[in-house]
Amino acid sequence: MSAMTGLRLLPWSDPDGKPCYLSSDDGNSPLSRRADTIEAVQMSMGVELLRHARALLAAPKADARELRYLADRLCEALRDVLRVAESRGARLPPCDEGDGPAPGGGGRD
Repeated sequence: MSAMTGLRLLPWSDPDGKPCYLSSDDGNSPLSRRADTIEAVQMSMGVELLRHARALLAAPKADARELRYLADRLCEALRDVLRVAESRGARLPPCDEGDGPAPGGGGRD
């Protein structure tokens, strides 16, 4: 794997809600490993929240307060997962035109 370059979007924000970035070419630095761990926790929490949401939505007696609380937590989880996706996507190596399958998924006949 090639060395990282540029800024890495971290899975947390500063006290004002602004994104935090790590400037490092070392993908194995202590801060980078900490960010990897937090991303994994955020993804795991999203999975668990989704399970809880399915159960609550299937409950006929769920009230508006419970559903509003669930919606707030789902928004937080979605925000976290989108930040992880953005961070990981930005760290992917650029694709050359000759890389990957042809548009439409087919090969040459």
